[in-house]
Amino acid sequence: MDVMDRIKDAVESNAVVIFMKGTPQMPQCGFSSRASQALSACGEEFAYVNVLADPEVFQNLPRYANWPTFPQVYINGELVGGCDITLEMFQKGELQKLVKDAVAKSGAKAS
Repeated sequence: MDVMDRIKDAVESNAVVIFMKGTPQMPQCGFSSRASQALSACGEEFAYVNVLADPEVFQNLPRYANWPTFPQVYINGELVGGCDITLEMFQKGELQKLVKDAVAKSGAKAS
């Protein structure tokens, strides 16, 4: 499968997914750590892709949504943004509602 198809599949098959450096349990950069903590604090499961473990995704993800940095958070197939936007939305209470609605809409927990 082409790398762009793999990215598209991850975005479209998960209600909530974060492309990050490392994992939520062992983040490899502060921005990825803070963004994944905000998602965790929403109380729903979410998917993640460790871009450091997949050089093709690391190189091509910025082209997917024309967003140059990591992490990248997608909810309902749409790019929400990176760390700053995710944290700002969390602080306003917007991220929690968006995540809960996305998971409910998917009919199951995010995988």
